[in-house]
Parts: sequence; C-alpha cells; structure tokens
Amino acid sequence: MAGARLAIIVAVAANGTIGAAGTLPWRLPADLRRFREVTSGHAIVMGRRTWASIGRALPERQSIVVTRTPGFAAPGADVVRSLDEALAAVRRPLPAFCIGGAELYAAALPRADVLLVTEIARAIDGDTAFPPIDRGAWREIAREPHAPDGPQALPFAFVTYARDDRR
Repeated sequence: MAGARLAIIVAVAANGTIGAAGTLPWRLPADLRRFREVTSGHAIVMGRRTWASIGRALPERQSIVVTRTPGFAAPGADVVRSLDEALAAVRRPLPAFCIGGAELYAAALPRADVLLVTEIARAIDGDTAFPPIDRGAWREIAREPHAPDGPQALPFAFVTYARDDRR
C-alpha cells in the first residue's frame, strides 16, 4: 500500500451484500482481526450509518464521519460533509481507509488506490450492497484463502486489488 492515499476495506458476500439492517450479516473473527490490524494507526472514513452501527470511535485510529446531517455529533470523531473534506482532515499516516457504507464506497471507489476485500464465497441476504467494481480498472495483487470461519462457517479470502495504471 506504499504511496496509496485512499484505500477501501470491505467484506463482500458473493452476491455483493455488505450489510443487513444496519449491521454485518455475518461474523468472521479473522476478518475483524485483519480490520483492526490494517486500520490501526490510520484514519478511517465512514458514513453516518456506519458510525451508528459501530457506536463509538475505534481505538488507535482517527475516526472521520461523513454526513450531510446538520449538527450531527460523533463523540471522538471528526464530522465532515464530504469525502474531500474527510481526506483534507486526515491527521494520521496514509492511506486513509474508507470503511463504508455503500454511498461512501461509491464515492471513494473512483478515487481509491487499493481495495482490501474480504471475499465471502457465499451469497448472503442483506439490504446493502457494494457498488460494482470495474474489474478492468483493478488488478489482483494478493489473495489469501481461508478455511470456513465463524458461526456460519463461511469460506472466504482476503484479496488485495491495486488500481491498474496500464489503462
């Protein structure tokens, strides 16, 4: 991720699902550990609903909440109105990590340098989806398959994509 300014970190089911009823529709302990390890020491940029689902500022990170809701308060976090303002507010080493939700992912996708995707090899019901990825704009640079994990025994892989500058 050297040189990356903005990275996206997300867990996505095979059908594109990233959330259900304001929460993750799965429990993958290895994914949660990876999220903590990768984002610690960096800024995490999230939308208001993602902030609400987490419920607090995460330790060892700068939390930045993007919302158009006037007067919104997020104790322990910086509150801004746009992705541009979020990136300008970063005080931690780069990259900043966009952690959701769907609307913010859609805004960040064309600007991100790196995608860190936990690809869950099963379709899961949900009401929130990750925006489509232009596979021609990205190249897979790492894949780490994992045996089924969590109470749902979900098979998954940690996959890293870098923007393909050859286009």
